[in-house]
Amino acid sequence: MPVQKFNYEACLAEYSNNLSAIALLKQYRPYLEMIPSLRRPDESIITIPLPIVRLRQDVKNAAEAICLPCDLAILTCDPEWKIKTGSEIIIFIHRPNEDFSDLLGRWRQTQVWLDKSYEWLMPFRYKHILSEGTSTVYPLFVVFPETAERIQRGLVGADLPFVIQAPESMFDEDRSKEEGLGTRDC
Repeated sequence: MPVQKFNYEACLAEYSNNLSAIALLKQYRPYLEMIPSLRRPDESIITIPLPIVRLRQDVKNAAEAICLPCDLAILTCDPEWKIKTGSEIIIFIHRPNEDFSDLLGRWRQTQVWLDKSYEWLMPFRYKHILSEGTSTVYPLFVVFPETAERIQRGLVGADLPFVIQAPESMFDEDRSKEEGLGTRDC
């Protein structure tokens, strides 16, 4: 069975929340260890769903804003100094009807864009934080039990980290609401 749009949308919505993003990173410990303070998660990471960066060409040309082909950016911050640190974790959620070359292609295109000088367009709440890009970005792929085995083999072969997101009761609750099963007649 192919990946359902609902699963993709539910993951994107869920991981847009800081605490849920940390729960995702707990499934891949090397990235969890990049977070400056787990006691202050709201001040230690910034999640940006469907992120946009401003690319700087050179001094003469104006900057160009582009939407990256990833699903989520997780930027780490020092909670004391309220500044962005060097770790940028880029999340790719397996999309419906997306094959390995498409998924890998999104990562490769993101690498090309972030190889230039750039800054993040920050959410309003974090406009005060300097958002200069870093030279090192870390990808993390989210796949589902329905994801074709060849995609998982491809990620292993490409030495790219991934986690398998099994449907949870939270997703089932949202699905029943969406399908009208959780509504009451008035």
